Amino acid sequence: MKKFVIEKGLVLPLDRANVDTDFIIPKQFLKSIKRSGFGVNLFDEHRYLDKGEPDSDNSQRPINPDFVLNLPRYQGCNILLARDNFGCGSSREHAPWALDDYGFRAIIAPSYADIFFNNCFKNGLLPIVMDRDVVDKLFHEVAETEGYQLEIDLQQQLIRKPDGSTLEFSVDGFRKHCLLNGLDDIGLTLEDADDIRAFEENWQQRAPWYFTPAQNHVNPNNQ
Repeated sequence: MKKFVIEKGLVLPLDRANVDTDFIIPKQFLKSIKRSGFGVNLFDEHRYLDKGEPDSDNSQRPINPDFVLNLPRYQGCNILLARDNFGCGSSREHAPWALDDYGFRAIIAPSYADIFFNNCFKNGLLPIVMDRDVVDKLFHEVAETEGYQLEIDLQQQLIRKPDGSTLEFSVDGFRKHCLLNGLDDIGLTLEDADDIRAFEENWQQRAPWYFTPAQNHVNPNNQ
């Protein structure tokens, strides 16, 4: 998992509440569990003018010129500005996979669906909760300023705006540690690899019959 320390980038304003996970990545693209290759189908039903299918050549599909992700001013964005209840609907982990694969590193919204919120942290995305009034102001500033960028400092828990002002945000300490160090569930387990190895070696000495083929098992307690 990629580390998240300081991210600076262009902000994409998705001015719509209750964006569900089917909006983020439609159901027909859920057949793969590779965690990659979903970026081209992010927001598929609104991004293209035709119906997308798995393994189709997206470069040949008609683009919706009115959808915000396709506007020239937002190309290369990596920070998503959203409205209330972002990521609601089904619990598909493909939603954060698609956002990450496209290039987003952080989301700013007033609220999120719980499962989506947790899945973001497990996949290297930082979902930031901001008061609705603050989000409203950010939407206004993004609309008024082409090329509007924010800098997100996870260590300091600050968002730096173009005018030099800052916004503070909260994040759970454990989740912060995982993002700063690029640790997913597997990475967290590997942090204790030495202790796990020592336990296995000790257990093999204490109960060697567990580590021999089944036909050769001799439990001393049954002798």
